[in-house]
Amino acid sequence: MPGGSPPAAGVARVPGQPASDDGLPAAERLEATVVGAVQGVGYRWFVMEAAGGLQLRGWVANRADGAVVCVAEGPRAALEALLLALARGPISAQVERVIPAWMPATGRFGRFEIRSGSHPGD
Repeated sequence: MPGGSPPAAGVARVPGQPASDDGLPAAERLEATVVGAVQGVGYRWFVMEAAGGLQLRGWVANRADGAVVCVAEGPRAALEALLLALARGPISAQVERVIPAWMPATGRFGRFEIRSGSHPGD
């Protein structure tokens, strides 16, 4: 297959998404800050379920200023789906805006988790 090896059996390629050496979509990193009434409303659990369903890795945490920060890695299409979920939030949340930042994946995460607001980051 031009431009790389064929995808592994049972693995769907995302059209227009570059492939990594193993034929899977290349991983990217999304760092998103969510502003609004997003603490004390189950927002972090909502994000963890959404990210888990999309098979993303990373974390979500409350910030002292009332915002929520989410760091996720995986295929761009899955991250874009997560970004839509972040903007929607659970029914009890009032999301004012989501501020996304895109960068290369680091590959540091083994799963998606909720972190405390006092964590130091990656």
